[in-house]
Amino acid sequence: MKKTLILVRHATAEDQNFRIKDFDRNLNSKGLSESLAMGKWLVQEGIKPDVFLSSPASRAYKTAEIIAGQYKLPIDVIQTKDGIYDGGPRAYLQAVNTIPDEHSTLILFGHNPDITYFAEYLSGASIGSMKKGSAAFIEFKNLKWEEISAKTGDLVLYKTPKQLREEE
Repeated sequence: MKKTLILVRHATAEDQNFRIKDFDRNLNSKGLSESLAMGKWLVQEGIKPDVFLSSPASRAYKTAEIIAGQYKLPIDVIQTKDGIYDGGPRAYLQAVNTIPDEHSTLILFGHNPDITYFAEYLSGASIGSMKKGSAAFIEFKNLKWEEISAKTGDLVLYKTPKQLREEE
């Protein structure tokens, strides 16, 4: 059975400053609109994630929350994994490898640079740097989640909020 991993970099967040810990930075108005646009587009395209997995950091979780809302799903469907915040690409792989095999589509919300490295690690594709609020779709043929590793997937689509705005 085909597996689809949708990697979403959190949308635009407020700037870093000494008053707010990086972990607690929230989305700004641009980020809220990017998340909404990506969520609407995913629903319109008929893409149905079975599992929502997010970094617990505010900006990633809020991106996940807004997208889940477009599916009319309660926020308690969003699972969090601490390592996605600062555990590096290995933590992303560990999170993906532990998904139960009955699920075919996973949407994972994380942070740069790790999410870009992870997308390139899995697919062998060169993405550059994932834009804020963008989504990379990687497909795996005839693999279980636990078998996914380096260059086992194909990058089939990369979509940015800017592309969505230009398509309107």
